[in-house]
Amino acid sequence: MKEILVHGNTLPEAYHRAILALREEGELFSCKDWDQDQRELSMTFVAQTPLAEPMISKLYIGGARELQQYTMEILDGILDFKIGDGWAYTYHDRMFNHRGFDQIAFAINELRRSNDSRRAVAIIRDNDVDASNDDPACLQHLQYFIRNDALHCKVLMRSNDATKASFMNAFAFVMLQKRIADTLGLPVGSYTHRANSFHCYEKDFKLLEQYAKGIKTQDILALTYRYDDFYKELMEDAIPEINQQVAELRKNKGL
Repeated sequence: MKEILVHGNTLPEAYHRAILALREEGELFSCKDWDQDQRELSMTFVAQTPLAEPMISKLYIGGARELQQYTMEILDGILDFKIGDGWAYTYHDRMFNHRGFDQIAFAINELRRSNDSRRAVAIIRDNDVDASNDDPACLQHLQYFIRNDALHCKVLMRSNDATKASFMNAFAFVMLQKRIADTLGLPVGSYTHRANSFHCYEKDFKLLEQYAKGIKTQDILALTYRYDDFYKELMEDAIPEINQQVAELRKNKGL
């Protein structure tokens, strides 16, 4: 498998370079589990200043509401109640309540203990569940470092759907990074997103082509939104509807 490393100042710059690299350098392999081919490589994309504007890529599936809900799932665990009812896990539960242990609180306390620690790690893989699960966790671990007086985050994915999931994953993990940085009273440093299998399924090859064409022919400003200007407001406007939907799901479960 090819190993690719790309950098960008902003999150969309790094993500777009990763998408373009997959289209131009990804190799074709079969994916028997999903009965189709895939374009694949190993990818690390680094956003040096992930909170810099423009922060939102237009090249992802969904819109402001979907991004807001996914971020709330990661940060606040709004769908943790579905574990055991069709879901074997959530990332939030694995991070904040892994066998009763809050790994994010541990990471914060570890960095408070020593600002040069290499031990602020949250492990997501649970072999007792994932080894026999048809949909094991793609996220494997997160690690946090304080270097040059900023909080840096490094994420490892065993598998990452490039066109359908990777931007939403990265955005939510950056928001978690910001929450931890705010708790520690630090600025947000770099964000590193490593996917051992960064791939696009055959059914989405046309979408990958569309994304790649846009990246090669359009200015970055035409492919992005500014988060603080208006996209954040759009996302926050969706919160009441999301909360209502979650409340109805909980009610239907008798919770």
